[in-house]
Amino acid sequence: MSVLVGKQAPSFKASGVNKGKIVENFSLDQFKGKKYVLLFFYPKDFTFVCPTELHAFQDALEEFESRNVQVVGCSTDTEMSHWGWLQVPRNEGGIGGVTYPIVADTNKTISADYDVLVGDYKINEDGSFTAEGELIAYRGLFLIDKDGVVQHQVVNNLPLGRSVKEALRMVDALQHYEENGEVCPIDWNLGDEGMEATHESTAMYLSKNSISDVKFKGATGTGVKPAKTKTASKKRAKSKA
Repeated sequence: MSVLVGKQAPSFKASGVNKGKIVENFSLDQFKGKKYVLLFFYPKDFTFVCPTELHAFQDALEEFESRNVQVVGCSTDTEMSHWGWLQVPRNEGGIGGVTYPIVADTNKTISADYDVLVGDYKINEDGSFTAEGELIAYRGLFLIDKDGVVQHQVVNNLPLGRSVKEALRMVDALQHYEENGEVCPIDWNLGDEGMEATHESTAMYLSKNSISDVKFKGATGTGVKPAKTKTASKKRAKSKA
């Protein structure tokens, strides 16, 4: 898996949908020098985890736009498939209401360039052409700055949905660094204290903060949900009997 952080984001032109309409020659180049880009890949249209992510980015779209971030989705489906899925209402498992661009990586080249393609093409000894894997995209996410440089990336396997809150946190951290020159420590959030890149600043931060200050949602005591044990399951079963 390639690491694109610190490198120019691969350029492309492709068809897709934008604001419910099919478009051609969509490119990230139009945002260079003007906007940040959050490009996220997902495996397939008309599936299960994918619509939860697409709707979550739509629900948070105003937050991204207020930070001058263009959200762009991408999968290896066709632009017609994207458009068809947009006709299905949210309460029926569709992505009706999603307005940001969704790119059609029909030729798999964009996913390959960002190194999120599941599988690859192979040429056999007899010269025949075969494919290994489904040739769909992993759940890759790339935060690209206004100069077109990738500043953050994360890639999840197919069953694992991502966090829109974490994507926003990364945007805030990048913009805080750009505007203030301060680095952002563990679990930094907008409004939190940053650090100078010095030993003195690090020592001062560590003297005022500890791991116990980190809050976890859904926790009992430490914020970590306790694992279900066989003993607990047996007790519940007896109580129901």
